[in-house]
Amino acid sequence: MPHLTLEYSANLNTFDAKATLLAINTALAATGHFVEVDIKSRSHRCDTYAVGTASAPRAFVHADLAILSGRPLDTRRELSASVLAVLQARCSAPASDPISPIHREYSRSNAAS
Repeated sequence: MPHLTLEYSANLNTFDAKATLLAINTALAATGHFVEVDIKSRSHRCDTYAVGTASAPRAFVHADLAILSGRPLDTRRELSASVLAVLQARCSAPASDPISPIHREYSRSNAAS
C-alpha cells in the first residue's frame, strides 16, 4: 500500500507529472516489493513556493514515498534509489525523495467491492 506524493514547482513548464507518476509506479512495481495495483500516486503543482532566498527563478521536484513501517534499511534505500532515478531522468530540477513510514497500527484499508 505505498503512497507517493509528488510536488513540483510551477515553473517546470515541460514537466509531465502524469508520465512521471506512471514511470515511478512502474519502477516501484519492478522492485518486487509491491503489488502493482497497490501503488497509489498523486501530484501537486506548487504555484506558490520559494527556493532559497534569491528572486531568480528556481525549480524543485519532491517525491515523498509512504510505506508500511518495518521495511529493512536496504529495501528503503532500493526504493528511494528507484524513485530518484526516475526523477533525475525526467527532470533537471533538484530532486528529493524521502521515505515516510506508515505505522502499521494506524493503517486502515477499505477495499471497494
